[in-house]
Amino acid sequence: MDAFSSSFLSTFPSSKLLSPASLTRTRSYVPLNVSSVRIEDKPQTNTKTSTTTTKKPTQPPLVPKSSPQPKKVAALTGAKRRVEPTMPTVIFSAFDDIINNFIDPPIRPSVDPRHVLSANFAPVDELPPTTCEVVEGSLPPCLDGAYIRNGPNPQYLPRGPYHLFDGDGMLHSIRISQGSATLCSRYVKTYKYTLERDAGAPLLPNVFSGFNGLTASAARGALSAARILAGQFNPANGIGLANTSLAFFGNRLYALGESDLPYSMRLTSNGDIETLGRHDFDGKLFMSMTAHPKIDPETGEAFAFRYGPMPPFLTFFYFDANGNKQQDVPIFSMIRPSFLHDFAITKNYAIFADIQIGMNPMEMIFGGGSPVASDPTKVSKLGIIPRYAKDESEMKWFDVPGFNLIHAINAWEEDDGNTVVLIAPNILSVEHTLERMELVHALVEKVTINLKTGLVKRDPVSARNLDFAVINPAYIAKQNKYVYAAIGDPMPKISGVVKLDVSNGERRECTVASRMYGPGCYGGEPFFVAREPDNPEAEEDDGYVVSYVHDENTGESRFLVMDAKSPGLDIVAAVRLPHRVPYGFHGLFVRESDLNKL
Repeated sequence: MDAFSSSFLSTFPSSKLLSPASLTRTRSYVPLNVSSVRIEDKPQTNTKTSTTTTKKPTQPPLVPKSSPQPKKVAALTGAKRRVEPTMPTVIFSAFDDIINNFIDPPIRPSVDPRHVLSANFAPVDELPPTTCEVVEGSLPPCLDGAYIRNGPNPQYLPRGPYHLFDGDGMLHSIRISQGSATLCSRYVKTYKYTLERDAGAPLLPNVFSGFNGLTASAARGALSAARILAGQFNPANGIGLANTSLAFFGNRLYALGESDLPYSMRLTSNGDIETLGRHDFDGKLFMSMTAHPKIDPETGEAFAFRYGPMPPFLTFFYFDANGNKQQDVPIFSMIRPSFLHDFAITKNYAIFADIQIGMNPMEMIFGGGSPVASDPTKVSKLGIIPRYAKDESEMKWFDVPGFNLIHAINAWEEDDGNTVVLIAPNILSVEHTLERMELVHALVEKVTINLKTGLVKRDPVSARNLDFAVINPAYIAKQNKYVYAAIGDPMPKISGVVKLDVSNGERRECTVASRMYGPGCYGGEPFFVAREPDNPEAEEDDGYVVSYVHDENTGESRFLVMDAKSPGLDIVAAVRLPHRVPYGFHGLFVRESDLNKL
C-alpha cells in the first residue's frame, strides 16, 4: 500500500550508503517533541471515527464482554526507547513543524491522524512472545505453524498529515503448536524504521499524505533534500514501509510493501519475529516489487511485477522454485501509469488490470490531490501475457469498461486454454478509494475473456460489499469453487466473512455461508488453512478460516478459527490475545515444516 514513494524519492542523488548503526544513541534525554509520544500515551479525544453506523446482525456478539486486560500484560512490551536527537534533527524537525502547522495542516479527515488513528486503528507497542489463552473450543491439529498478519503501525505520533497507508509495517504472529498459542508483535526493521528509531524522530515524509499541492510538495521536498544532503538518510537504501503483506517462496519469508524491495523475515523457535534484512535477490531485483506475488502451488514458482510513474510503467518477472529471480519483461504497451496493486495468474498466463486509478504526480503537485487519483474518462483494460514470456510481443489488451481491480482473487483457463476466467472485486466508487474509503463498494465479478474472439463477458457473483478475499492456496491458478471474503461495513472495517460458491451459475447470489462478528466487533482479511494440505483427494473447502477479530466494546482482541465447511462458518476455537491487535492488511499461515526452513 505504500506505492509510489520509492519512485518519487529515488530521483534524489545519493552518495555512499548510510548505516543506521552509525547514528549516535543515548538514552538519558527525554525528548520534548510531540513526535516521540505514542498515540496510546495521549489522552483520548472525542474525535469520531470515519465509519458509519453498522447494521446489527442477528447473531450474538462474537467476542463476549469482559473486563479490560490486566495492566501487567502491557508491561511485557517494555518502555519505548528514549533517544537524544542530534542538532540537525532538532532543526529539521522545527521546520517540519512549521510545514505541518502553517503550510499544510491535516485538514481533511482522510489525513487527520486524530481521525485516521482512532479506535483500533491506533498503533500498539511491540510485544515479545506471550502465551495466549484458548477460551473457546480447541485449536485443530492442522494449525501447526504460525498465522502472521501485516499492517501499518506508525512508530511515532504523526506531526502532520497522515494516511492509513503511511504507517510502519508491524507483524502480528500467533504461533500454534500442540493446541497452544503464542502471540508476538514486532516491527519490520526496515531502513526507514531503524533510522527513525535511532534518531528519536521521524525523518522521512509521509508520501500518501505529505505531497498534496504545490506548496506542500515544494516545502517537504526541499526539507527531504536537506536531510539527504545532511546525511540523515539515503533513499538508495530504500524508504519503504513493508506494511502490506507477506509471502513465502524459495524457502524464505518476506514482509512486503510495493514501494521497496522485500524484507526477509524469520520466526524463532519461541515465536519471536526477526528481520533478516532487505533482499535484492543477488542484485537482480531493482527498486521495488508488488506486495501480492502469486505462488504456483504445483511448480513453486513466484510471479511478480513492479510499477511506477516513469516508463516502463509495468515490469513483469518471476522467481523459480529456488527463489532465483528471472529476467525482467518491461511492458511498454501500458502507456499511462496505473495503480497496479495486484494481478492474477493461470497455468499459462499472467493478467494485469489497467484501471481508472492512476499515478498522477502533476495532479498531486498542482491540483492539491493525492499521488494516486481516479480518471473517470479512462477505459479500464485487462492485459494478458504468457507467464514465461521473454518480451511483451504476445501481450493482449481487452477493454473492460468500468472494471477497477484492486485485489484479485483467482484466475484459470477453460476451453483448452482459449478462455481465461478472472474472479475479482470491482471497485464501483473508484473516486473514493483513498479519500473516503467508507464510501467504497466492491462488487465481486466473474470476468470471462475469449482469447481468440476478444469477447469479454462479466457476471456479478455477489451484491454485497466484499473485498480481502482468499481461496484455498492449493487452487491458485486453477479453477476453484469456493471464495472466502471479508464484508465491508463499511471499509476499511470488516464486520464478518462470507463463503461464496463461484460455480453457482450466471447472475446469481453465490453466498453459501456467512458469519457476522457481532455489534462493535470487527475483523480482518480471512485466510484459509487446509485440514489435510498434503492429501490430493481432500475436498476444496475441507479446512478452517482464521482471522484476528477485535471487540471495540471491551478492547479485547481474539484469534478465531472457523469451520470452512459449515453453513454458519462455526467457531471451533477462539484465542484471547494478550494485547490489542490493530486492524491491518494481509496475512498468511506458514506451516511448522516451512518455518523450520527459515
